Amino acid sequence: MKPITVLVSVDSNSVLMGARHFLNYFRDLVKEHNLEDTVDVLETGSMGIYPEGVIVSVLPDGVFYVVRNELDVKRIFEEHILKGRRVFDLEVPESQIKGTVEVEKVAEETRIVLKNVGEIDPTRIEEYIARDGYFALAKALQMEPGEVIEEIKRSGLRGRGGAGFPTGLKWEFTYKASADQKYVLCNADEGEPGTFKDRLIMEGDPHSLIEGMIIAGYAVGATKGYIYIRGEYHSSIEILKKAIEQAYEYGFLGENILGSGFNFDLKIRLGAGAYVAGEETALIESIEGKPARPRLKPPYPPTFGLFGKPTVVNNVETFVNVPRIIMNGAEWFKKFGTDSSPGTKVFSLVGNVVRKGIVEVPMGVTVRDLIFKFGGGVEGGRKLKVVQTGGSAGTFIGPDKLDVPLDFDSYAKYGVSLGSGVILVADETHCAVDLALAVMRFFEHESCGKCTPCREGTRMIVNILERISRGEGKKEDLDTLREIARNAGETSFCGLGQSIPVPLLSIVDNFEEEFRAHIGANKCPVGVCEFIKKKEKKKIGVRKP
Repeated sequence: MKPITVLVSVDSNSVLMGARHFLNYFRDLVKEHNLEDTVDVLETGSMGIYPEGVIVSVLPDGVFYVVRNELDVKRIFEEHILKGRRVFDLEVPESQIKGTVEVEKVAEETRIVLKNVGEIDPTRIEEYIARDGYFALAKALQMEPGEVIEEIKRSGLRGRGGAGFPTGLKWEFTYKASADQKYVLCNADEGEPGTFKDRLIMEGDPHSLIEGMIIAGYAVGATKGYIYIRGEYHSSIEILKKAIEQAYEYGFLGENILGSGFNFDLKIRLGAGAYVAGEETALIESIEGKPARPRLKPPYPPTFGLFGKPTVVNNVETFVNVPRIIMNGAEWFKKFGTDSSPGTKVFSLVGNVVRKGIVEVPMGVTVRDLIFKFGGGVEGGRKLKVVQTGGSAGTFIGPDKLDVPLDFDSYAKYGVSLGSGVILVADETHCAVDLALAVMRFFEHESCGKCTPCREGTRMIVNILERISRGEGKKEDLDTLREIARNAGETSFCGLGQSIPVPLLSIVDNFEEEFRAHIGANKCPVGVCEFIKKKEKKKIGVRKP
């Protein structure tokens, strides 16, 4: 019998669907048949886009299955592993094979950030090293710090958290700042609703993040780093802790890394789930033990960051790109994407899309391709109505803008934001007013309360939208919403309040007809909003003498 490796996807989503139970069941079957020397059953991270269920990969055959119950595990083991026959090819009634459907990765994906996700056991540093892990660090340590920064600048890498600031330029500011201590911070808070790409990256390939941070530390002259991660990411935290321990054991962290004389220490700091903590200065305040409220800028973190020292702040996806660029060169990286936005982007596909999950494609991909080519289209064959791009702080668009190419310039050119890479699909059963209300309630809840335009503006917006959703809207409400949103965008203290106009104005402008259809009507045109029944007022007459 040829050696076989079974990889079980054990990311957070899969765990909820029984991944660990299926993993252990596979191992029990292997032990029961005395195949421990021939069959390895290992856990790995997310394998990308897949239907509901747990992905299992059988190597070296390269076959992928979706597992939903123990029967699926047993059939894959007995047929594929013991007999060498792919389950999908068995001619059995649909009732017996339902739940074990072979799936294939999307061929058009360009995996740079996700190259190891779903391919290695994230808890074993040896597997990462076997795929050129920490080779980029060794190469960087043979370069001058300024040369590393120049390579990142030439690559055109821009921050993948949403703002798109040139990474090399940010590093250069920190490098040139004079201080006795500098820091590297990873923003792994990922508070944007619908975004889960960073979580799956950390759970599937934690060492790429660690390696990217060490290289950044060497480049800017920092000797300490922190990964700021939301406390709800339990699996990510445990995997990162183990990966950091292994990196210390192998000499990639600590003193005199790889005999270079460079020292770098890395720790994890947990957030408490505040959306505003994703703003870099609020994140810094939180690490310092203060409430996560944004600072007045300038000064900016590259010159005055954590504990008043020069600090680099990048997100997970940005750091993971760094080892790939150092290993392959800036020119290689620029072969992907667009002139102004080189490289790839990891998108999170959510909502009424057939294949939910993450997909990595070159910058410049269209919204249409993300939904229909990579996401498999709209669930149930229903009609596409609304797409929100970039997360809750992103734009709402209709089907007329599906062919817009997404990159860092798409908002300025076409009014369609890239943001954190969320693609939220809503079909014809959803109401535009209800969607706007859900997003604005989120903003109201997450406002830190520091500034009046955001604190009071979000409350006023929610009150107006609630009134419209109850059938009690007024003709002037839409103009009032626009005015409040613009004022909040122009006068709010930080990016949270400043981004309010982006989702609100885009959905009101693109679906104004539907908003107006709620005003003066007897029911929601889509049947989602619950109107308050208007009670007939009794006429009180005056008796004449």
